[in-house]
Amino acid sequence: MSTIIETVDVAVPVSTAYNQWTQFESFPAFMEGVERIQQLDDRRTHWVTKIGGVTREFDATITEQIPDERVAWKSTDGPEHAGVITFHRLNDRETRVTAQMDIDPEGFVENVADKLGVIDHRVKADMRRFKAFIEENPTPTGSWRGEVDAPGQVPPTH
Repeated sequence: MSTIIETVDVAVPVSTAYNQWTQFESFPAFMEGVERIQQLDDRRTHWVTKIGGVTREFDATITEQIPDERVAWKSTDGPEHAGVITFHRLNDRETRVTAQMDIDPEGFVENVADKLGVIDHRVKADMRRFKAFIEENPTPTGSWRGEVDAPGQVPPTH
């Protein structure tokens, strides 16, 4: 299993960066190899990727989501991976976005790509493309401000 960490500073407020990241169906606009994502409900997404000529379909579950702070997920089938994206307010107009992903490549081609640093390079490039995407289009394509509690966490009472 490989762990990849990448950080970019984006010139938009934290809520703008977070709101855009919750629009999973827009990921193909800045993620290389992501053909399509379908949001099935508040917690589940279905992905179609094509990397190195290999098409994969899998589902992922959002395991935690806190507005303007973090979005975490874990695959439920297909290639094993999990990750978290965190959002840190630098000032009123800048946000630090950090991706941490744990990926367990599946199959010979993906294992070779991992060993050669291709997957690490792709995640880093995707984060740079997210920066360009959000700075060129500073109005998010949508937003979802609901929360998803981490497993075993008791929701706060108001």
